[in-house]
Amino acid sequence: MAKVKRPPVIKVKLPAPERVALLARYQHDFIEAGCDEAGRGCLAGPVFAAAVILPADFEHSLLNDSKQMCEADRYLLRTEIEQKALAFAVASVSNTEIDEINILNASFLAMHRAIDALHIRPEFLIIDGNRFNKYEGIPHQCVIQGDGKYFSIAAASVLAKTYRDDYMMQLALEHPEYDWHTNKGYPTIKHRNTVLQLGFTPHHRRTFNVTNPQLSIF
Repeated sequence: MAKVKRPPVIKVKLPAPERVALLARYQHDFIEAGCDEAGRGCLAGPVFAAAVILPADFEHSLLNDSKQMCEADRYLLRTEIEQKALAFAVASVSNTEIDEINILNASFLAMHRAIDALHIRPEFLIIDGNRFNKYEGIPHQCVIQGDGKYFSIAAASVLAKTYRDDYMMQLALEHPEYDWHTNKGYPTIKHRNTVLQLGFTPHHRRTFNVTNPQLSIF
């Protein structure tokens, strides 16, 4: 039987989706700080958070949710943010504190500590996510995926991420077998298997379920 001749496949290259421009402010009446955390889903290490107050005219074409950026761009942006921010601060909550108060409350506490450390007191806070423990005396607005919507939250995500990565790189020198220099404490298969084989270090969050890293015991 003769083969049926199929029409040639024409590959059409679709244009990349257009990136939505980040906004400078949620509101324009008060001094506004953006807040975000890094390391919430890790098995080891602290959770870090940052608070950033940017000038009203700040913008940068590379700045976005830190998870959407390559490592080189994150560190490039960290320098830019620290040079141009009106105020910024980075804080952390240790793995032992996380085990005591749970990771959600620890994330909020890290943000509170970062806000405490700002040398300019903000009058309004925008928080990445859908929940936050109120910071006394300062109103706030939670913004789902805010690190991809507002420059100050994106800047906070970059600072929190890069400072935490630096911290985990130092811990990796003490415990190279857990591969923290690449996984930064996140629950990769290798990291989980190493915990199951060798046990916890003093830097692990002991209340987290190693076999199902999406769950903790809380």
